[in-house]
Amino acid sequence: MSELTIQPAAVPTHVGIIMDGNGRWAKQRKLPRTSGHKAGVEAARTAILSAIKLQIKYLTLYTFSTENWSRPESEVSYLMGLLRIHLQTEKSFYQKNNIRVLHLGDRNRLAPDLLEAIDQVVDATKNNTAITVVIALNYGGRDEIIRAFRKCTDPAELTEAGLAQLLDQPQLPDADLIIRTGGEKRLSNFLLWQGTYAELIFDDVLWPDYDETSLKAHIAEYQKRTRRFGGLNKEDEHE
Repeated sequence: MSELTIQPAAVPTHVGIIMDGNGRWAKQRKLPRTSGHKAGVEAARTAILSAIKLQIKYLTLYTFSTENWSRPESEVSYLMGLLRIHLQTEKSFYQKNNIRVLHLGDRNRLAPDLLEAIDQVVDATKNNTAITVVIALNYGGRDEIIRAFRKCTDPAELTEAGLAQLLDQPQLPDADLIIRTGGEKRLSNFLLWQGTYAELIFDDVLWPDYDETSLKAHIAEYQKRTRRFGGLNKEDEHE
């Protein structure tokens, strides 16, 4: 395969990834689903380092949705424990690579020890500047919008800009590109507000197999797209 050409000036500022396929990856190898989730954490690490190389400034990873609570209790418990341990043990990784971490999602249903791990990493990395990694944990796009409305004191005066300031991370720019692995072609309640005009790429690769080459290919595809944001470009005006 020839080397992909990436135009640094046209790299998306904010990329969101729906990390799908951990369970199927494990099943193909006759391993427990927990092995797939563990491999998925390593793939996330690779994606973060690859995004830094490509100078992507924001990377939002769909880690656990508000709907994922319906999974078997044993799997949910494992995932929460895996995330807590990852956050506790990876501080040096975030600091070494100048990574800022933010949390996106409803805190209310998360265990106190997991919230403590999140808060410690967020605080420890708040001054890092290479990339902002947003962990979407107990997150749903509809849920985020509803919670934002509940913060509003005067709904009659609410504007789009005003509502955006009430979202979980108001400083987060709109997503330029949303990628979903695992072969499914839906957003599954991910970044519904921030991803209104995002370019969408769906890939059959299972998340644990996602690597730097995969991300480069998706950025190259993104750079072929024409983004109109509901308007027309100059070529369209003359058609």
